[in-house]
Parts: sequence; C-alpha cells; structure tokens
Amino acid sequence: MKNAIPRYNFYKTKYGSELLIDVVDLQYTRKFLTQGKVHILTYYDITFITEGEGEFTIGNRTHLAAPGDVFFSKPGEVRSWDTDRIGNGHALIFEDTFLTSFFKDPLFVQHLPFFRMGKMVDKLQLPNGLYARILQLLHDIKVEIDSFHPHDTGILRALLYEVLMLLNRAYCTSIPPETGKEPHKDISSFHLSRFFELVGEHFREQHSVQFYADKLCITPNYLNEILSSAININAKQYILNKVTDEAQRLLTYTDLPISEIASELHFSTVSYFVRSFRQCIGYTPLAYRKMEKP
Repeated sequence: MKNAIPRYNFYKTKYGSELLIDVVDLQYTRKFLTQGKVHILTYYDITFITEGEGEFTIGNRTHLAAPGDVFFSKPGEVRSWDTDRIGNGHALIFEDTFLTSFFKDPLFVQHLPFFRMGKMVDKLQLPNGLYARILQLLHDIKVEIDSFHPHDTGILRALLYEVLMLLNRAYCTSIPPETGKEPHKDISSFHLSRFFELVGEHFREQHSVQFYADKLCITPNYLNEILSSAININAKQYILNKVTDEAQRLLTYTDLPISEIASELHFSTVSYFVRSFRQCIGYTPLAYRKMEKP
C-alpha cells in the first residue's frame, strides 16, 4: 500500500529479558516519530499530558490536549500528536498478555470501557488529586522496572492493575451515560463484546447485520436491540460507521484511488461507495481527501 503508516511494535527485550510493560516520557518517544507524526501502535497506550497544549488525534477524533488530560488507544488505531506544542508527558504502554496471563481472562483488557471496541470517547480529564496519585503510581512502576527481575513481575502487575482500576472508576463516573454506560452484566454483554470483536475482524468484507447475527446465533432484531440499549445506535449503523472510519483513514493517510478504496472495503460499485460515504460524512470521498489529507 502506498504511503504506509509507520507501525511501532513493543520493544519486549529493552530491559534484557522479556517485559511487556513500560513507562516512557513523550520527550523520549518524539525522536522516533521520524516519518511524520501519524503512526500506529501494536500495543495498548495510555498517555498522560504534563506540559504544553496541542492536538492529539486517535482515529478520526481530534482533541485539544492539555496538562491533566489522559488519552487511551488500542492496538491498530491510527494516532498522531503535536510534537511541537505538547511539551511532555508519560505513556504507560503494555501488551494485554502481561495481565491476561495472570488473571486467566483473555478479554480482561478489552472489557475496560476505554479500550472496548465500541468506545466513543478517547480522552479523560482527571481531577488534580487523582492525576497526582496516578502519576505517582507511574513513578513507582518505573522504579520497579529499573530493578526488574525476570521472574518477579507480581508488583508490576499489581501497580498496573491499580492504575487501570482508578482510570476505570474515573471514566465510568465522568463519561455521560449514553456514551460511557456499561452493558447489562448478562448474556447480552457477551453478545455485545463478541459483536464488536467480529466487526473489527470482518467489517471490510462483511457489511450485513445478518452475517454477524448468524455468527452470534441470535436474530438481527435481537442484535439491534442489545446494541441500541448499550450505545444508542443499531447494528447496521455501527457497521457503517466502522467502514466509514476506515474509508476516512485510507483517504487521509494513503494515495489509494477512490476505486481501490471502494474495492478494498467491498462496495459493489464505486458510485455506491461515494453515495454511502457522502450520506455519512456530508462530502464526497474526493472532497474529503482534499480537505483532510496532510
């Protein structure tokens, strides 16, 4: 693919033996963004801003970042941040297996509201007291890493778990119910999580609600019901939003022709893709590219 977006993998042996957690300063990571500010991470990242103000983009959402702000990104999301105006901060980065192997729950991290597939909010503003408490925990994690022993990661896992639980509480308290509420803790919660995973895997090829309902062994009507209850949109709209987000990414960060993007996203015709995109965004793909491409 032309103009491929730089993809950064976790440096697992940075401290000798494999370690799947780290805390890095933004001043340190800035020097690795040599091919431009837009990039993709293959691991989880929680960024805490401590100095400066500037734009921070995750996917198609751009926020103003300022001290006290926290940003959450999942593996595979397109990111960028203003390396000239955001002075410094800390990035807590980790692979999900660092925790899931300990808790024996392969979906533990994915079920956190700020990392869930259907999340609507990437940014959190923390009260000063809580922000200071979490920054101290980041310092403690860094101290523990600096004295790292390969077979003694229990304290690191405990510290990471404490940070995640504090952020989970703050996120669920701060985000309005229609965008941050938890699904009911029953079978519908399983269907919801699995639907988000399936869409993430298949949305480029499969746009039909029936396909996902069949995979979940439920009816399309029931799938629409549990999705509408959780995030206030039906399954068809969620799938279309996902496809449109990917189209926006390809239009902005690649030079692929409109026809190739339509083909890659499995639209039957280019005109159908143009019509669908315009209905969602308000612009044709070509007009959107002219406005948004760096």
